Amino acid sequence: MRRIKLLEVRSELGAGTRGASLGVDALRVACLNKGSDYFRRFNSVSVPDQNQVLFDRNHFPKAKHIDSVYTVLKGIAGAVEQTLRFGEFPLVLAGDHSNAAGTIAGIKAAYPYKTLGVVWVDAHADIHSPYTTPSGNMHGMPLAISLGDDNRECQRNHVEPETEFFWQKLKNLGEPGPKVTGDHLVYVVVRDTEHEEDAIIDRLGIKNYKLDEVKAKGTRQVAREIYERLRFCDIVYISFDVDSLDSRFSKGTGTPVEQGLNVEEAISLCRALLDNERVVCFEMVEINPTLDNMNTMATNAFDILEAATDAIQNRLRMEEVVSR
Repeated sequence: MRRIKLLEVRSELGAGTRGASLGVDALRVACLNKGSDYFRRFNSVSVPDQNQVLFDRNHFPKAKHIDSVYTVLKGIAGAVEQTLRFGEFPLVLAGDHSNAAGTIAGIKAAYPYKTLGVVWVDAHADIHSPYTTPSGNMHGMPLAISLGDDNRECQRNHVEPETEFFWQKLKNLGEPGPKVTGDHLVYVVVRDTEHEEDAIIDRLGIKNYKLDEVKAKGTRQVAREIYERLRFCDIVYISFDVDSLDSRFSKGTGTPVEQGLNVEEAISLCRALLDNERVVCFEMVEINPTLDNMNTMATNAFDILEAATDAIQNRLRMEEVVSR
C-alpha cells in the first residue's frame, strides 16, 4: 500500500501572532495524552524553517519577511514534490497558512501536466497580495500566490521593488506561472473577508460553501457537489485551517471566528472529502497552543487529523485492492 508521509513545517513567518510554530508539537502532546501511536506509525520529515528571523527587523512591510518565506516555501515545495514522486501521500502539518503556497507549488512540480483542484476549508479567504493586504501578514496571501493574481484592481498599497522581486519569485515557485485557476478553487465556511478579497472572489467566481449551506445539505452532499465542481481536475489538494472551526472550539489559533464548524462536522467533512481517489495531499495548519487553555485546540485538531488519516488509509487500501 502507498504510504502516508508526515511533513512537519514549523514556520510561522506568515502569521501575525506568534506561536503557530508550536502547533506540530501541540499535536504530538495531544497524541500522547490520548494514548495514540499515531506519530510512531508514519515516517515524518521536518522541513527547515527560518523562524529565527522573527527576532530581526522586518524590511518588507507589505509582505513581512517575504525573503525568508520564499526560502521556507521553496523547501516545502521540494519536500512535497519528492514525496509524491516516491509514490507516497504527503500529509502536511504546518504552522501558519502561508506555507500552503509551497505545498501547492510542490504538487504542481510533481504533476506539471495535471489540472489541480483546491478545497480551502478556512474562516479566511487568504487571497490578498502585497498590493491589497491591510496587515502585511503573508498567511493571508497563499492563494494569491498560487493563482498568480495580484488583484491590482483593488490596489491600496505602494509596494517596494524588493518586495515585488520576491513576490514574483513566489508566484513562479516550482512550475512557472499560476498553479490553480479560480474555477478550480472551492472555499468551505470562509466568513471573515475584506472588501478587496470579496472583489476578487466575485471576479473569479469562486464558490464558497457557507456554514448554513453545509448544515442544510450535510457534509456528504457538500463533498459530492465540490467534486462535481472540480470534475475537470485530475488531482485535488485539501487545506484545513483549524480556524474553520467555530471560535468556541478554536481558541488556540491566531484568528478565531464565530459561526464555524463544530468538531463533529469537521471530522465528517474531512472524511467525505478524503474519500476520493483524486486527492493527493492533505494539510492542517494554524494551531497555536500559546493562545489556548489545556491544549484544547490541538486535542480537537488531533481528533480531526486521526479521522482524516483513517479516511486516507482506507482509500489507499481500496486502491491497492482494485489495482491487483
